[in-house]
Amino acid sequence: MSFIVRAVSKDDITQLTDLAKQFNLLNLPGDRKIITEKIARSEASFAGDLPKHKSEYIFVVEDVEEQMVVGSSLIIAKHGSEEVPHCYFKILKRDHFSQDLGIGFIHQVLRFQLDTDGPTEIGGLLVDKAYRRRPERLGKQISLSRFVYMALNPERFENRVLCELTPPLTDEGRSEFWEALGRRFTGLPYQEADALSQTNKEFIESLFPEEDIYLSLLDSKARLVLGRVGEATKPAQHLLESIGFQYLDEVDPFDGGPHYGCETEKILPIKMGKKLRVSEGKDASFKQMGLVGIGSDDFKCMLTAYDIQDGYVAVPAKTRDRLKLDLDQEVFVTPFDFKKKD
Repeated sequence: MSFIVRAVSKDDITQLTDLAKQFNLLNLPGDRKIITEKIARSEASFAGDLPKHKSEYIFVVEDVEEQMVVGSSLIIAKHGSEEVPHCYFKILKRDHFSQDLGIGFIHQVLRFQLDTDGPTEIGGLLVDKAYRRRPERLGKQISLSRFVYMALNPERFENRVLCELTPPLTDEGRSEFWEALGRRFTGLPYQEADALSQTNKEFIESLFPEEDIYLSLLDSKARLVLGRVGEATKPAQHLLESIGFQYLDEVDPFDGGPHYGCETEKILPIKMGKKLRVSEGKDASFKQMGLVGIGSDDFKCMLTAYDIQDGYVAVPAKTRDRLKLDLDQEVFVTPFDFKKKD
């Protein structure tokens, strides 16, 4: 089978909606109307027609032989602006000591923060359930291909990247953290508040406490899930850690899910990659495997064998055909596997 990662198009509306219905992602819901609007925004973003703070790029992985969209991911170019700030809780420590008793405590506190000059955010990672655990590692392909696009078009993104990971939720999809904290300040159920926050942050700013919140005052169920990653999200966490992302001691104000981040230039697929020109490579050995991508408005990327010689890269003829590569055309090439250095 052959797979290609590319920019989404309006022809993908039906297949992407069907894919999104398999899951329950807030930033890519299985609603045809919303998907249609998001694809239109993505097409305008790839075309360079939107300002950074309104740009959202959706990528799909296509089974070329079946002509089937089997995965997706997205980049929000700037998450946090004057119009819609990025909000989160920073986890800090505060020391308390009693001279009379000779004892002290180190308390963890939550401090509500608003960021009007926010980072780039990645999310929306989906892989069709029928295509999981395949040897091509499609989840990793669709995840890392985003960084190939960022490396090709750095001016479109911020100098740091954020990923908000999903924490453990109850079987009913409820957040213990929200029940213990957010609901008491807003009166709203978790799903409703989280959905509302996608377009309106005013109620959070107005109703959430400005003072530090001591974690010791929350019930044990809420404390247990704070900053933790849900079982289904652990593969994404491990992938992010393997390419340089770290826990930021920040959590989502709704569900307490951890925020991971990295400086853009230090993300390994970007740091370890190179812009090279395509050569014919008559004596190429093709011993290396990695991602090769091209384009700004018409982005395409593939996991392929390649050979770098004298500042040029050669790829198999099949890859050149799939990506419609011309000789001497500039591409971005990066490894697929990384051993993170301490």
